[in-house]
Amino acid sequence: MKELKEIQQKLKAPKRQYNSYADFNYRNVEDILEAVKPLLNDALLLLNDDIVEIGGRVYLKATVTLSKDKEAVSVTAYAREPLKQTGMSESQITGSASSYARKYALSGLFLLDDQREADPDQDPKIDPKIDPKKVKIEATRFNKMVETIKTGDYTKAEAYATFDLTSEQKTLIQKL
Repeated sequence: MKELKEIQQKLKAPKRQYNSYADFNYRNVEDILEAVKPLLNDALLLLNDDIVEIGGRVYLKATVTLSKDKEAVSVTAYAREPLKQTGMSESQITGSASSYARKYALSGLFLLDDQREADPDQDPKIDPKIDPKKVKIEATRFNKMVETIKTGDYTKAEAYATFDLTSEQKTLIQKL
């Protein structure tokens, strides 16, 4: 589909949101939709949610479809509803899962990279002069994630898991 290729090449959806709890920038569904709308032209973008049960757990299945004339391309992503989310009503939990799944379906359709921004001020791996403070922050976040996983609080652990892990760190997490 020609329109999809053009959108994938032109779309810029910067990570404008900031999570102070886990110290990272991210983009949300609204950021992606705001960036893609001017590029749609005559194409139609549809977002659809379904609730599905898989293995006794409830998932929100988000499908994003880009169509024009008789052509259509769809991408689906899933987000699991946590059994309990402190400070959220049941409808807010479902809404949160919907936003998360839609974000990843949109990211898949439009080939949005979910890695860190390529900004030397934010990522010591890009800057040849590695900032020891930033490396220490990453190690601290990793250690917090491991400790959180050990306690069984996976919702908080997911917030820590938004940065690149070394192969040794991935192996350690798989053993937990």
